[in-house]
Amino acid sequence: MDVAEALAILAAGMGAGAINAVVGSGTLITFPVLIALGYAPLVANVSNNVGLVPGAVSGTIGYRRELAGQRHRVLQLGAFSAAGGLGGAILLLSLPASAFDAIVPALIALALVLVVIQPRLTRALAHRRRTDNRHGATLRALVGATGVYGGYFGAAQGIILMSLLGIAIDDQLQRLNALKNVLSGVVNLLAGAVFIVVADVDWAVAALIAAGSIVGAALGARYGRRLSPTALRALIVVVGTVAIVRLTVG
Repeated sequence: MDVAEALAILAAGMGAGAINAVVGSGTLITFPVLIALGYAPLVANVSNNVGLVPGAVSGTIGYRRELAGQRHRVLQLGAFSAAGGLGGAILLLSLPASAFDAIVPALIALALVLVVIQPRLTRALAHRRRTDNRHGATLRALVGATGVYGGYFGAAQGIILMSLLGIAIDDQLQRLNALKNVLSGVVNLLAGAVFIVVADVDWAVAALIAAGSIVGAALGARYGRRLSPTALRALIVVVGTVAIVRLTVG
């Protein structure tokens, strides 16, 4: 790895940390960069996951005010996120690498669709929110399923979680975003723990992403409300499209 590559990975980690704290989909920044630099998809995925864990912690700390009074939600839904993240990581390591290579372009495409339609989802959710005592087992199961997805790949996990939480819980969007940060962070933590033990993690890559994501998440949590959602979505769509082309053609 030369200096230019290291700086590119560091910058991608910073961008991913900021995006994850504010919206979700940071993996659509880091993963394409790693693929473009020649890393194998499976190695890129597990190294990226491990590297983004510190950023998730940083983002959660940044949104700590919005987490006030949500202890019950965090504990209840966090358990399902943890189980899902563990299952997704095991699934990733159990399936052959060729399966991941084939599935990831479709997952990225799905993630990009979710990014593009997020404004419509947000408007729709404003008319469909329900109170906490109605979400019950359905929300827990869906949060767990999202955890499986996040443990396996994770791009747009945050957007999926925000959609689910917005439908099921009647609360302010920023408070739901804070809860989303915790749940997605739990998934990354559990999956990352599995990858550290049994997967081929590129520690140089993980360390650079971690350093960048810590700074990016802190900045994202502080200034995230000032970012243009349109510009952010455009950036994600561009890099995600590059990733799909790189994976399917390269």
